Amino acid sequence: MQELVIKNLHANVEGKEILKGVDLTIKSGEVHAIMGPNGTGKSTLAAIVMGHPKYTVTEGSITLNGTEILDMEVDKRAQAGLFLGMQYPSEIAGITNSDFIRAAINSTSETKESLIKYIRRLDAAIGDLKMDSSMTSRYLNEGFSGGEKKRNEILQLKMLKPKFAILDEIDSGLDIDALTIVGKNLTEEMNERNDELGLLLITHYQRLLDHIKPTHVHVMLDGRIVTTGGDEIVERLEVEGYDRYKEEHGITDESETRVSIGNCATSLGVNGNGTNK
Repeated sequence: MQELVIKNLHANVEGKEILKGVDLTIKSGEVHAIMGPNGTGKSTLAAIVMGHPKYTVTEGSITLNGTEILDMEVDKRAQAGLFLGMQYPSEIAGITNSDFIRAAINSTSETKESLIKYIRRLDAAIGDLKMDSSMTSRYLNEGFSGGEKKRNEILQLKMLKPKFAILDEIDSGLDIDALTIVGKNLTEEMNERNDELGLLLITHYQRLLDHIKPTHVHVMLDGRIVTTGGDEIVERLEVEGYDRYKEEHGITDESETRVSIGNCATSLGVNGNGTNK
């Protein structure tokens, strides 16, 4: 069994503390969902697990099967079995979707997959996701719709077979039909790989969790996880929102400041429009 353990994680960007002591353990075979309003540090947590250089970890640890990964470069974390499905996937001209995915597989796998086997797997995965076959020859995410980009992230997950996948608002930009397809593929991936894959879903809404059932649900506020449970948390949020949790934990909203981090942005505080969750 694989295990990703985050202990007492504190982190900041440009001197502003965002994570204030995050504790989270994910085991293979588990589906964890982190929910919370904008500005609470959800996307920051995802970026730090994958090694985004703009963030500074000031305290705590992240271990994968007992090995500390905070000193690893991003590519080494990917080779160790981590995957991030980004909220805003980058467009890269000049490299086709197919070539990108194959290069990623070859760089993270100990054995090289034959071209024929790769093409068969890719075609099958594209069919499962009901993507147009032309997606393989198009440049990576260039000209893709928001929904196409998100399905393409799931395509990469299916092809790369990571140990742990973090999906940052994979449901945003998806219509009902696309969301159903994504949810079905994630559920099938968990069932097929059994105890070889752990998922961390970052989302605002219940609709994703209607399609892939979490084993654990966490509420994140003010840079830390304040509550952990099951479906009852999702049901409570649908009725009461986050205000009740804020009251229970003495959390008040702060004004927002935006910090540029290249293709992403970190929103500090909460005003409902930020991109850092």
